[in-house]
Amino acid sequence: MSTATMESSTLAPVPLLDLKAQHATIRDEVMEAVREVCDAQRFILGPQVELLEQQVAQYSQCRFGIGVSSGTDALLVALMALGVGPGDEVITTPYTFFATGGAVTRLGAKPVFCDIDPANFNLSTVSVAAFITEHCERRDGKLINRQTGGVIKVLVPVHLFGQMADMDGLMELARTYDLRVIEDAAQAIGAALPDGRRAGSIGDIGCFSFFPSKNLGAFGDGGMCTTNDPALAERLKVLRAHGGKPKYHHALVGGNFRLDELQAAVLVVKLKYLDGWTKQRQHNASYYDARLGHADLTRYVTTPPQATGARHIHNQYVLRVRRRDDLRKHLAALGIGTEIYYPIPLHVQKCFEDLGYRAEQSPESMRAAAETIAIPIYPELTSIQMDRVIDAITSFYLA
Repeated sequence: MSTATMESSTLAPVPLLDLKAQHATIRDEVMEAVREVCDAQRFILGPQVELLEQQVAQYSQCRFGIGVSSGTDALLVALMALGVGPGDEVITTPYTFFATGGAVTRLGAKPVFCDIDPANFNLSTVSVAAFITEHCERRDGKLINRQTGGVIKVLVPVHLFGQMADMDGLMELARTYDLRVIEDAAQAIGAALPDGRRAGSIGDIGCFSFFPSKNLGAFGDGGMCTTNDPALAERLKVLRAHGGKPKYHHALVGGNFRLDELQAAVLVVKLKYLDGWTKQRQHNASYYDARLGHADLTRYVTTPPQATGARHIHNQYVLRVRRRDDLRKHLAALGIGTEIYYPIPLHVQKCFEDLGYRAEQSPESMRAAAETIAIPIYPELTSIQMDRVIDAITSFYLA
């Protein structure tokens, strides 16, 4: 055992995320909100859900918010609202959480995976444009994949790790080819482009996750769809409640995608603190950037990129590194939590084998999967904890 490892045994671990630290600061306020819901005995689509919908819509610069049961269900019901089904295809990224592609497949449609921009890990506008130019054609007003005969209907960019994709470029492609756009903003609530437009406000529908590990996290699953289209907002509301309106009358087949009132109450409390938490994440990212930007380290470690003037909310702080797996073992031995987002891109997942993709068709996604590692970035980190993380990385490469 190395001297550094032995010394670390006397120090408290630095976890990837510490939800207890956050909860301790707002415990009384949250528990009072939960008590009020319990006293009211209104648990499904009650006033707290309505309040959260209004607040998240306003926060995200949208007219409407529709609370749903999870970020995954937000994607699913958004695709349903846009009429995606068998014979349709949806362009998205392979470098994302499984739900992005899984929701498409659950509806009998096919995901089309285009590669990422290595500068920011998000869906590459160039890759999408190349796919459309090389593999698609217009027929009867529809964009058709020549190889499969499927109709390309929707484009789903993912705002990964808290930074927005190239929405101007992607929206221009969508307008050119009459595609609908769903923003997967599960990791990006409050993220913004340099001109101030926020995640979830640009495409037809935005999809958010309130999974506990997110910057705005519930006490379980929860999600939200946002839109500026009143007809889509109404359709999403109907679809989340089995497609029934009025009750027991079903013109649509929906699902049980309703947001829980208890979760909404927790989130209403937490939303008040979100900008403060985001500011602290940004501070922590700048602290890491400065110290990891040491000239001797830059040969081994690349800090996360950020578009000039954009609002990056740092849901994760993801490094590109050499000898990633060995570094992760080294950090674990020193009590420092890490995660790999994402070790296996979707286009090479076993469940998508029938789509016929080869690993080399998305080389940047494969490279990111092999080189990236997330280190702690949560707001309650102390400078002492961050110094431990930086010193541990430095000792691995420069000792």
